[in-house]
Amino acid sequence: MRLAFILGEIGSGLRRNVSMVVSVILVTFVSLTFVGAAGMLQLQINQMKGYWYDKVQVAIFLCSDGSTAAGCATGPVTPEQQDNLQTLLKSPSVAQYVNDFQFESKEEAYKHFKDQFSNSPIVDSVTPDQLPASFRINMKDPEKYQIISETFSSQPGVETVIDQRQLLERLFSAMNAASLVAVSIAGVMIVCAILLIATTIRLSAFSRRRETGIMRLVGASKMVIQLPFILEGVIAAVIGAALASGTLWAVAHFFLGEYLSKQYPDTAFISPGQTLILAPALLILGGSLAGISSLLTLRRYLKV
Repeated sequence: MRLAFILGEIGSGLRRNVSMVVSVILVTFVSLTFVGAAGMLQLQINQMKGYWYDKVQVAIFLCSDGSTAAGCATGPVTPEQQDNLQTLLKSPSVAQYVNDFQFESKEEAYKHFKDQFSNSPIVDSVTPDQLPASFRINMKDPEKYQIISETFSSQPGVETVIDQRQLLERLFSAMNAASLVAVSIAGVMIVCAILLIATTIRLSAFSRRRETGIMRLVGASKMVIQLPFILEGVIAAVIGAALASGTLWAVAHFFLGEYLSKQYPDTAFISPGQTLILAPALLILGGSLAGISSLLTLRRYLKV
């Protein structure tokens, strides 16, 4: 009987405040979508780190005409210096950190450059002589890059040693910044959602002040009086959270899976299933915010 009464009160409250309930759903949906987007970005960053960090190489660029590095004081790299570098790469002190390596000549570097910038006019202004030869090293542990850098940076014939992870870190830093922006916007939207939920509960309680007054006179407990109002806010927020979860899944499935994965086949994108990890957190977050906001509103302002 009490359960049927509470359910009836919830239905009555939702019908009386349809526009406000829809507003709560939409604001919660938008705010939790931003929260979920930030979570998706972190999942994508972790996915890309795990994928690319195993593929990045350490490049030892050799001296060429016009190099100004300290190791290039004698001019372009000589065959003897190149042989010494290759011997050092095969030495036990270095080989223990190296998975494999290959030498890339100026001609090969120019070919790769043309493939990479085939749609750019810069290709016509670059010649093979302008690109340095290099040793491309695949590390057993990319974190050991510093050992290779310290060993080869001061060697004759070496212009510079570059870890490609440094380039990736710039990308990941930009993605982290975008994630922080999403979280900031989500924070503002969550505050709006809390205020809107509180307003909705106050209007709902005001419209049913006679019913709540009668309930108090007949000895109804505070829980019985408050629960319908609290559940109204929770239901609206949970619906918004479910819509946000569905939106994130759709983005992962259609945009990442169907579009970007075909445009960039060498990039590891998160799967739609991975976004479902965020769904329980969004549902709990939305329901908790609504429940706490409703409870505080009823206790502090409406005195029921």
